[in-house]
Amino acid sequence: MIIDRLTEDMKAAMKAGDKARLGTIRMLISELKNARIEKGADLDEGEEQKVLASYAKKRKEAMENARDGGRDDLVAKENAEYDTTMSYLPEQMGEDELKAIIRKHIEAAGGNKQAFGQVMKAVMADVGDQADGKTVSALVKELMQ
Repeated sequence: MIIDRLTEDMKAAMKAGDKARLGTIRMLISELKNARIEKGADLDEGEEQKVLASYAKKRKEAMENARDGGRDDLVAKENAEYDTTMSYLPEQMGEDELKAIIRKHIEAAGGNKQAFGQVMKAVMADVGDQADGKTVSALVKELMQ
């Protein structure tokens, strides 16, 4: 379970005096506990990954907003939180591998541009948490042209 690993890493970060990592880990534990309370039962590993993926997405968006606003200090902070969060998730799929899967589903849909939703649904079912929906959407649009 991810929460067990987070708890152990929190102890290690406390001992090492790594305040930035400690803060992120505490936030991740909090997010998982809130999701557990909301569900009313323990989360399985897949549900834990979804919670962390959602948190990582928020950090990535905050990083982009800070960059757009010229706030380099916040970019570094958000990037560190994003990296820490991603270390608890499965490795993201490479663009080449992702494009191969997308091409397969575009061919299965007959290459029809109106089948965008069908292709997206099929690709996301295949890749699961190994790819961000925004990235998949952009690649599907690119390859369906």
